[in-house]
Amino acid sequence: MTALGVTAGAHRLWSHRSYKAKLPLRIFLAAANSMAFQNDIYEWSRDHRVHHKYSETDADPHNARRGFFFSHIGWLFVRKHRDVIEKGRKLDFTDLLDDPVVRFQRKYYKSSVVLMCFVIPTVVPWYLWGESLWNAYFLASILRYTISLNVTWLVNSAAHMYGNRPYDKNINPRQNTLVTLGAIGEGFHNYHHTFPFDYSASELGLKFNPTTWFIDFMFWLGLVTDRKQAPKEMIQARKERTGDGSA
Repeated sequence: MTALGVTAGAHRLWSHRSYKAKLPLRIFLAAANSMAFQNDIYEWSRDHRVHHKYSETDADPHNARRGFFFSHIGWLFVRKHRDVIEKGRKLDFTDLLDDPVVRFQRKYYKSSVVLMCFVIPTVVPWYLWGESLWNAYFLASILRYTISLNVTWLVNSAAHMYGNRPYDKNINPRQNTLVTLGAIGEGFHNYHHTFPFDYSASELGLKFNPTTWFIDFMFWLGLVTDRKQAPKEMIQARKERTGDGSA
């Protein structure tokens, strides 16, 4: 649930607008996003759009050319490079604040994080199956939070450094199997940066992409519409033109 708040929510829905979600699903994803505690939807999506627009430059909030540590976690320890701020101001984010769910979560973000990231994960195991509060807090809350943070950060670090580039060998993002497993489908990163509008974030969605499975299930329930996909002809043509020949 924590991961879906980022992958299906802040990333594929709000950052890339790769599909449309009805109100009940947007509320669920906003709650899950607060459970992830990785900045509110508006701030996460804003930084991510800047990352795609200016990838691997000083205007990229987690520029992988500055090294593994910086792109993984170091970027959160320092002030943003002035290019991130200056060039970020040139992008339009009004669509994010046009969504009342995004506005509500941003307004009550701190309270929602305390409830969703710390209180509920602690209380549920304690109340429902008698787990001690000590174990519930440190495992279901703190350990879960630590793992989810690092798995997300691996997309910014490892998936920009290690792996093959079958779609575009001229960009840093790679296809990384381990990141795909940990980040429930977000490790097909060379594909994603080549076709950022694709809701599946991968050509191989049916092999292992739980986020895509979730979105498809929500589509079946009628809560998702307008899933965007790159046509097979476009994908193949791009592989032949700029790929590294690995797939």
